[in-house]
Amino acid sequence: MTVPDDPLPASDVLVVGDGLIGLVTAWRAARRGLLTTVVGRHCPCAASGVAAGMLTPATEAMFGEEPLMRFGALSRDRYPGFVAELEDESGVPTGYRSAGTLQIAFDTDDLSKLTELGELQTRLGLKAERLTARECRRLEPMLAPAVRGGIHAPDDRSVDPRALLAALRTASERRGVRMVDDRVTDVVVSADRARGVRLRSGGELAADQVVLAAGTRTPGIGGLPEGVVPPVRPVKGQLLRLRMPRGEPPIVTRTVRGLVKGSPVYLVPRAGGEIVLGATQEEMGDDTRLTAGGVWELLRDGHELVPGISELEIAETCVGLRPASPDNEPLLGPTRLPGLHLAAGHHRHGVLLAPATGDAMAEALATGELPDYARRFAATRLS
Repeated sequence: MTVPDDPLPASDVLVVGDGLIGLVTAWRAARRGLLTTVVGRHCPCAASGVAAGMLTPATEAMFGEEPLMRFGALSRDRYPGFVAELEDESGVPTGYRSAGTLQIAFDTDDLSKLTELGELQTRLGLKAERLTARECRRLEPMLAPAVRGGIHAPDDRSVDPRALLAALRTASERRGVRMVDDRVTDVVVSADRARGVRLRSGGELAADQVVLAAGTRTPGIGGLPEGVVPPVRPVKGQLLRLRMPRGEPPIVTRTVRGLVKGSPVYLVPRAGGEIVLGATQEEMGDDTRLTAGGVWELLRDGHELVPGISELEIAETCVGLRPASPDNEPLLGPTRLPGLHLAAGHHRHGVLLAPATGDAMAEALATGELPDYARRFAATRLS
């Protein structure tokens, strides 16, 4: 629903941003009995509608990001119950798939890097099985004959972010969350406390607590003391949505991630024959141009792993901006301004971290403190 122009009564919680992180925060807050309002207006470059939807802490593991990967594994393990609850409450399927992830090395140098990552995965307690090239092709017969080997992460999952977003919106509305189709220009601060927000269309909305979950737009919201909101930078990603011919079997049956001469690429299958091919990571500011070079790199590397993608239809091209904090870890919970919270800076992990973020934010909004598992990511650590 869209709230009419009449003034709204004050909310317990007002969430700025109607992407995955904003809506999961609102839904979980409403389930805690908090009167909640969401203010947001869809942006085509928002990460929620562009993301591939991989739930892959094992194959996302990177040196130096061990605590973040543990948080990702915790969130991934919450997904089955989270999805069941969400689909039951909303009646909307989320495209959740539990087939695991196959991580592929194209050449011997790539295989050496995967071997090192496999050792990291083992240290983190993430299930990851080393496979020969033949074993990889047994799982995914359409892989190129030249691939050197890989790692199978059977506990990794995937979900359709667009379907997840629709389910969260429906479930939130059924829980009484009020949706306002507008943009926030400023946080209203009075007596050294956040008291609500000011809208682009004019007027104000009052709230006991305000959550900034507006992705890359979060640091541009005005009215706040300097340093309360750490910088959140956009990280550009380009991807393609490919489509199988009607009636044809899928070209891959699970998420396939690959290293091709050091360059990462992934293919994520969807229901209905869609394959998501992505994604670049470019520090280009607010640039949302689809580039020939970006598309060429995706198709080149994707073809090296799965040659058959060359025969697929390009159904859609996408460019998104991931919101990244200075240390590439999420910013969660209370800030040093009373009444103001952050749920931002999730970078490439927004979909993966949605269940754990929603639970952590609901706890912070209800009690004033983040749960133990989320305290490393407190919004105040960088302010």
